[in-house]
Amino acid sequence: MSAQPRPGRPADPVRGLLRAHRELCERAVHPLEIAAGLEAHGVTDRTAARFRHRDVFSLAEELYARAPHPGAAGTALAEAGRTENAGRAGRAGRTEHGGHAGHTGRTGPGRPGDAPHAVTEGGPGGPGAAAVLLLPLLPGALCAAVLAALSALAGRPPLVLGAVAAAGAVLVPAGAVRAVRAVLFTRPAGVVSAGARAARVPASLAVWACWLIAYALFGDWLLRELLGGGPDIPGSVPPGVPAHTVLSLALAVAPAVWCAGGFARVARRRLVRSRSLAEFAAGVRPVLAVAVLVFAGCVPLLQRAAAWALDRAPLAHAVAGGQGDSGPVRLWATAALCLLFFAATLLTAHGRGAVVPAGLGAACAAEAVALLSVLAARLPGLSVVARPVEWTVTALGAGAVGLLACTGAALALLAYAAGALTGVWAHHRAAAPT
Repeated sequence: MSAQPRPGRPADPVRGLLRAHRELCERAVHPLEIAAGLEAHGVTDRTAARFRHRDVFSLAEELYARAPHPGAAGTALAEAGRTENAGRAGRAGRTEHGGHAGHTGRTGPGRPGDAPHAVTEGGPGGPGAAAVLLLPLLPGALCAAVLAALSALAGRPPLVLGAVAAAGAVLVPAGAVRAVRAVLFTRPAGVVSAGARAARVPASLAVWACWLIAYALFGDWLLRELLGGGPDIPGSVPPGVPAHTVLSLALAVAPAVWCAGGFARVARRRLVRSRSLAEFAAGVRPVLAVAVLVFAGCVPLLQRAAAWALDRAPLAHAVAGGQGDSGPVRLWATAALCLLFFAATLLTAHGRGAVVPAGLGAACAAEAVALLSVLAARLPGLSVVARPVEWTVTALGAGAVGLLACTGAALALLAYAAGALTGVWAHHRAAAPT
């Protein structure tokens, strides 16, 4: 800075601020992240003026340039020049030396606008274009292969069919998890600093997801049995796995991963170009809306494609067992479940997975309450507790319970995402779960 330090004030007032917010500055991939953190701690433009900067963003740019970024392409040499490692840093080939003025707008390793932090696909440790395109197709392909195998093996001993179905029950979810993790959750080498804490996927997430899928497959049958006075154990068994629902869920993985990945890439590019937090949020909101709308539009098309494929092959009769899983309410319930999983994937991939178990758990609770209320109505004087479920099933069908539960949870998570995913820190690569 051109201004001379005032008597009695430290010659480098930014050093103390850098020390106080060291972890924030080290793990940041863009000055906007530091600006957001500083504002969250009460730093304003007036505060920045005391550090010889015109605004918070200018101060954040200097902090970003001076903070070390372990594993990144370069480090902040202004700070290194004040430490005993300055000589080693110079011998290692670093080219930036000296004071901390004039960092605004400069680019280079470890500087604002650094491309390695902005676009990570295809880089070291990141998925290539082929993986981004082909891996999300794996769950749908595996599901279609399992259904084709069950169709070809129709009439064989139940043990053989059960073994094929069990293999599909393991391979298809494993393929979906593999595709999501590889495309959305992979952090390129050198982007995450040593001090960054990666978000963890909550263990309860798998429990709630399994419940929701199980209810989508057998919940309607169980609810009808309970309303009819059953089930008669051991006489009542599910007639089969609804092929249309299974295939629709598997096929929806591809557009979910592509839409989420596209949103992440566009958001990170806007992060590099934005000059303020408000500008970044305003640019990301329509991108998020487009991603959600594109996915929501893809799901009915995939359901039509699944129905077309099943109508031209004996898969529905061999696997579904005549459950009537293609009714309009069941179709909408499956689409709502796909949207709920998409919202959960978006939030988890951007480090906001802490709220996802609550959203999925609320949907599971609503479905469980519907089933338990029918059972409770069999007790003397409690018949009234099942009236809402009976009215809903009579008016819309058994699939309405899953439809209402998943739709409500999906809308709640998307409403939260509208605020959480338009912030800068949501697009830090360290936010990706492990």
